[in-house]
Amino acid sequence: MAEPVLWLSEPDVSGEIRILDPHDGSALPAVPVATEQDVADAVHNARHALPGWRATPIADRGAALHRIARALGERAEAIAELNHRETGRPTSEALAGVMAGVAGLEQYAEYAPLHRASSLNGPSDALDLERREPRGVAAIVTPWNDPVAVACGLIGAALVMGNTVVHKPSERCPATGRMLGEVFAGILPRDVFHTLVGGPQLGAELVGDQGVDVVAHVGSTATGREIARLVADTGAHFIRENGGNDALIVDENVDPDWAAEQAATGAFTNSGQLCTSVERIYVTEGVASEFLDRLVERANALNAPGPDAPHSLAPLVDERLREAVHEQVEDALLRGATALTGAEIPSGSGSYYPATVLTGCSNELRIMREETFGPVAPVQVCGTFEDAVAAASEDRYGLACTVLTHSLEHALEAVDRMDVGTVKVNGVFGGAPGGAAQPRHDSGDGFGYGPELLDEMSHVKVVHLQAGVL
Repeated sequence: MAEPVLWLSEPDVSGEIRILDPHDGSALPAVPVATEQDVADAVHNARHALPGWRATPIADRGAALHRIARALGERAEAIAELNHRETGRPTSEALAGVMAGVAGLEQYAEYAPLHRASSLNGPSDALDLERREPRGVAAIVTPWNDPVAVACGLIGAALVMGNTVVHKPSERCPATGRMLGEVFAGILPRDVFHTLVGGPQLGAELVGDQGVDVVAHVGSTATGREIARLVADTGAHFIRENGGNDALIVDENVDPDWAAEQAATGAFTNSGQLCTSVERIYVTEGVASEFLDRLVERANALNAPGPDAPHSLAPLVDERLREAVHEQVEDALLRGATALTGAEIPSGSGSYYPATVLTGCSNELRIMREETFGPVAPVQVCGTFEDAVAAASEDRYGLACTVLTHSLEHALEAVDRMDVGTVKVNGVFGGAPGGAAQPRHDSGDGFGYGPELLDEMSHVKVVHLQAGVL
């Protein structure tokens, strides 16, 4: 999430969350907010339900995930429409996110019964082994930009390993989170799963509750830092995937038109509101001019009005984020960058922002150092590929990066030098099903998906079993 979005703020006092449709600024129906007592009750009741859920055979817990996946698929269109209205995400992409959530639940339903601990080499008259046990009550805090897929992965892994769950969806998509919670709660035994809708203060109360054993958070680095301070007092295990500032490195031996297509896909998909969006671009001098021309063409095509809408690019989630994005762009322009297209807030209703291409950028600019979370492609021209890798590696985040090159030597150089959890070569998005990555530095810690998430949601008990003496 964008860096300006902080975790702690004033407590919810209205008893409701009211948000605006980012397409036209119209008010959406208010959603009731949980109270501090609701947090305490949810954690207490989840603790009470833990022994029974833990004792449920893991195959049966997996079967419950399969039933939830089917129920979610049946309500997919309704949830996607809510997501579209609350966050501005195109309905087709929102629906794809829901179906990704269905797939995630099904994967963990199948992974978990096959997930193995280890046997150990002890004396011949004994048996030494490891067994995996649930951590306990899991507090799961999820973002608005892909609310269903992210939530289903974390919640599914926690549940199938025998944890009970209290979920706080983002206050920017409260109705989406509440409907998703209804699907889970309608299938699971009483009190195994709870949804709490509320703002930052409610989230702080949840993750700081002494009854919580594991916290999983996907969102901004600033929020992750606040949670880390709270769980340092409780001792809960903390899994976090936080902000990213992913670099794209363009080698001089690639087709500039193809490279521009990759850059536009990475920077402008979902209006740049993805943790793995391309946030900064380093292009070698020999291909820079034509690459920039082609990238501007793609941005202009997105900025042109569509046949059925005044904007082809989806709006940002709200005015607050749009202001934060534009502030970074204006700062870059004041410090010497040049806007080749975009960089102006459009007139009219809604929280739209144009696809923007900046050149003349350097690592001294905020827009290159901080996560922007908007449809902005800041470009720095570098003399050589080695210069580009060196500049791209100067970053406090560590989520992912992409390198476009036809040189195996250059690809391996980027893999070795980029201190990130994922390096993608010749493709800004994609990856094998079930893959996992571990973010670094300000981007987080722990495995947030893949089979390794099952390890994060459990802990190991070593057992030494020896025959007694008659």
